[in-house]
Amino acid sequence: MSTWTIDPMHSEIQFKAKHMVITTVTGSFLEFSGKLEKENDEKDNFEDATISFEAKVDSIDTGVEQRDEHLRSKDFFEAEKYPTIKFKSTTFKKNGSDSSYNLEGDMTIKGITKPIQLKVEYGGTGKDLYGQTKAGFELRGEVKRQDFGLVWDVKTEEGAVVVSDDIKLVAELQLGKQE
Repeated sequence: MSTWTIDPMHSEIQFKAKHMVITTVTGSFLEFSGKLEKENDEKDNFEDATISFEAKVDSIDTGVEQRDEHLRSKDFFEAEKYPTIKFKSTTFKKNGSDSSYNLEGDMTIKGITKPIQLKVEYGGTGKDLYGQTKAGFELRGEVKRQDFGLVWDVKTEEGAVVVSDDIKLVAELQLGKQE
């Protein structure tokens, strides 16, 4: 069995939400950790790996401090009461090609756990300048924020929703094999 951990210096976790249905606001979590464990130690086969992930809600960053504070508040994530967002995989299967996977698992936000699905593209494996084995992955998916208790909602005078319910998830992850 091998264990791979996220290299936060070479990874990013982002979310994208529509604002007033006309523009997209992108945010990130700056503090996160995660690991991938696989029984089969074949170099480029990650199928059936177990994946876990955690992000610190206080590290949310949209580039606007006032908006970040609002996202940390009771209107959204309630960072003091629910300091982390967690994910634990249930399945990780190849999707027809050597580089494409389907990842399913349980995400927990604000104490609410729901199943989600993510599309994963495996970018490859290589050794870094220090001889450490690294693997790269791109993850994409979508969740409905209200499913996780993120129910704050306001409409403009014209009736447009200020924040969309559909939130896109995007992650670029580099994992290092633990020797």
